[in-house]
Amino acid sequence: MPGHAEVEDLQQSAPFQHDRHQEAAVNEVQDALGENITGILQHVVADPISLIGCQSTVYEEYRSRCGYWDDTCDLVNLDSLTGLEPDFLYPLENVTIPQGRDATFTCVVNNLGGYRVSPSSSASGDHGGAKARVAWIKADTKAVLAIHDHVITNNARLSVTHSDYNTWTLNIKGARREDRGLYMCQVNTYPMKSQSAYLEVVIPPDIVYEETSGDLMVPEGGSAKLVCKARGYPKPDIAWRREDGGEIIARDGASGGKIRLITAEGETLTLSKVTRSEMGAYLCVASNGVPPTVSKRMMLHVHFHPMIQVPNQLVGAPAGTDVTLACHVEASPKAINYWTRETGEMIIGNHKYTMSEIKISVYSVQMRLIIKNLQKQDMGGYKCISKNSIGDAEGNIRLYDMELPKHSKKNGDRLGYDDLTDGVGERDQNNRLNHVYQGSLRETASTSQTPGEDGDVATAIASEKIRPPAVFVLLIVSYHLSVYS
Repeated sequence: MPGHAEVEDLQQSAPFQHDRHQEAAVNEVQDALGENITGILQHVVADPISLIGCQSTVYEEYRSRCGYWDDTCDLVNLDSLTGLEPDFLYPLENVTIPQGRDATFTCVVNNLGGYRVSPSSSASGDHGGAKARVAWIKADTKAVLAIHDHVITNNARLSVTHSDYNTWTLNIKGARREDRGLYMCQVNTYPMKSQSAYLEVVIPPDIVYEETSGDLMVPEGGSAKLVCKARGYPKPDIAWRREDGGEIIARDGASGGKIRLITAEGETLTLSKVTRSEMGAYLCVASNGVPPTVSKRMMLHVHFHPMIQVPNQLVGAPAGTDVTLACHVEASPKAINYWTRETGEMIIGNHKYTMSEIKISVYSVQMRLIIKNLQKQDMGGYKCISKNSIGDAEGNIRLYDMELPKHSKKNGDRLGYDDLTDGVGERDQNNRLNHVYQGSLRETASTSQTPGEDGDVATAIASEKIRPPAVFVLLIVSYHLSVYS
């Protein structure tokens, strides 16, 4: 049964201490201490004026152990009168947030009210002593953060809120990595009650640029090593891929065999016996499950001297037409490309000549020379020349006058396949095919290095020493005639 200490609490907590009705009510409660607890509560509810003027709902709310008090009521130690000890309504939940976000822990304690803490309360029934309080503690450092609704620690980012009379919330603003750890919500009952939850502060990945490779230049046939470092928590995983979606060619350390990958893993990407086809942008991608994923772009430049391929070394076209000469150039670093006559005279763009370059890949272009209104003096040899800091190369094309068929189309029309074949119907088939030759696909320099089928460097023979073969190839020449009858 409750002792006289509870009555003293009631007397001190009553809002109407100078009211005659209040004094009478307290005396009635004191006289009723010999009765059972239910009788006392029934007595309080029966006369709202007695004690502190609470509404009759107080009795039902305390029977349901919700611990709620109406705003018109002062806190009265009815928890102690009923003998109900504080307990946790919900478990404390673990929290995982990115660094810089706000974290909250919510602790719901029932039956706290005006519960008095006494080491001998359970044995003697004496509920005197200090009021029970909720405290927040960082368990791994044993630091007391807050008691009830007062922050104890010297940390401006921490705050506590108390709502609904049974809910305590610990707020951590802008969580940092050092805030991670075990947090405890504790009630100073006897024995002490507590529950704990863990705060995990995760950090999105970030590229460590001072430890990460930049653009890299290597000679063809050499080795390239790309390094990518990233920080974050958990530790980020590093993946490599080519920006153009191409394959990454790695080599087995033991056998030296090729391994073709779309994605490679690890902080270091090592490429051996690099070929020009491996030139391009590589992406280092860092991820750890915490958005956003980050990446860094690195350009791999593979240097080699120019190489020229001439699709057609022998080109025939009628006078008065326009003709296009073409050379395919591969070079790195970027080369200076230009055209000359076989005499060495450099060709300059004007109304007669139009020059252009069409980019094919990061290291290859197609050179084009358009000669307009072809005349007799335009016949002869032409050279496409490519030079860079490593070397140079040239390709040769010979342009000759091709006789027009007698029943050619009218002035201004373009000749098609049938015109070129039907106009020489009386000639021997072999003689007709010999007007156009497929040029060699060899480089015109004395020697060159070009990747073979296995990606290693092979030697090509100069096309100057190879005569054009008489093979079945037809070159369709578009042209227009200024005057033709």
